[in-house]
Amino acid sequence: MTALMMILGIVVFVVGLLVSIAWHELGHLSTAKLFGIRVPQYMVGFGPTIWSRKKGDTEYGIKAIPAGGYIRMIGMFPPGEDGRITARSTSPWRSMIEDARSAAFEELKPGDETRLFYTRKPWKRVIVMFAGPFMNLILAVGLFLTVLMGFGITQQTTTVSSVSKCVISQSENRDTCKGTDPAAPAAAAGLKAGDKIVSFDGTKTTSWNQLSDLIRATPGKDVPIVVDRKGQEVTLHATIATNKVAKKGSSGQIVQGEYVSAGFLGFSAATGVVRQDLGDSVTWMGDRLGEAVDSIASLPAKIPALWNAAFDGAPRQPDSPMGVVGAARVGGEIFTLDIPPTQQLAMALMLVAGFNLSLFLFNMLPLLPLDGGHIAGALWESLRRQLAKVLRRPDPGPFDVAKLMPVAYVVAGVFICFTVLVLIADVVNPVKIS
Repeated sequence: MTALMMILGIVVFVVGLLVSIAWHELGHLSTAKLFGIRVPQYMVGFGPTIWSRKKGDTEYGIKAIPAGGYIRMIGMFPPGEDGRITARSTSPWRSMIEDARSAAFEELKPGDETRLFYTRKPWKRVIVMFAGPFMNLILAVGLFLTVLMGFGITQQTTTVSSVSKCVISQSENRDTCKGTDPAAPAAAAGLKAGDKIVSFDGTKTTSWNQLSDLIRATPGKDVPIVVDRKGQEVTLHATIATNKVAKKGSSGQIVQGEYVSAGFLGFSAATGVVRQDLGDSVTWMGDRLGEAVDSIASLPAKIPALWNAAFDGAPRQPDSPMGVVGAARVGGEIFTLDIPPTQQLAMALMLVAGFNLSLFLFNMLPLLPLDGGHIAGALWESLRRQLAKVLRRPDPGPFDVAKLMPVAYVVAGVFICFTVLVLIADVVNPVKIS
């Protein structure tokens, strides 16, 4: 049964991956057609074609390897300075440029002269290239909101799980009381496991983060605490102690290894599945976006640990980069967890949403061959033309992005090496969630 659920989870992720890729390419396709650019191919996947059908000018198809997708637009690059589409050179760098230029025109047909990508105004090209990543962002936001507001997420609540007997600094690595430790305010006030704190010092409490902030802000104060105990409201009184507690970040998350002096009540909060309202959902997504940006920025620094995990048997870090294989494996593992099916589905949707958010951010990097590289090229062209107009100089014409193809090959080579490293690590030393 576990193996069957594992396979089911992998299938769910693969389907989500294919939908995400198709959705991304649909953004490029729809805007390209909107601006009159001819698109010969729309493909989901790479490698051999397993199904295709031609409709109008475009061949739509699915390929064997579900690791990406593409659309082909004619005239991605302008002709060379001599006006020719192809040219040959003994220079390998020049050959790269002209090969890319030739591929952009290989399906040119009579009448296509007005349907070339590079002939469109820069703002139109920016829209075409941005539309793909933007579709991933839309899908990510939609899935996140579905889970946050529909299913809910597991988080600490205002219900008491356990009560501490004494006050122990959280910076100390112990959980056993000493004779010199003062009694915890929660225990002295009569707080019990199962109590739900409904108000603290006259303020109605609706979330653990809010309650935690209220407790931290009242050291040394005698406060009334109203709890729901088996359906009846009971008012308790506690004198909040001062203690060394873990520091909280701006988003309410604990900052590991850092401590501050603050109010301390002395109980552990129970966890539960809590639906979020729109405001909380937007805040949560903003925090995840910031974390995702930080994660991409820190990728180079994670390569040594990834290498050690792949080849030296070092432990795989929980925040280690994951590829498609690793994510599919996590997707399978989700469906083997001993949690309700609704939460399994919610976690799977979160995984696909996170994948789409990563696709958006990664593709926005201003590097060829990524979408962000083409966007940067179009913006640079627009800036050059505007400056020429202001300075009353001749129009410099289209920016020849093809000249950056040698750089694009280097970037692609780095990405391929990184992808292979991640793949090896995902196979021999995968990230696990259970």
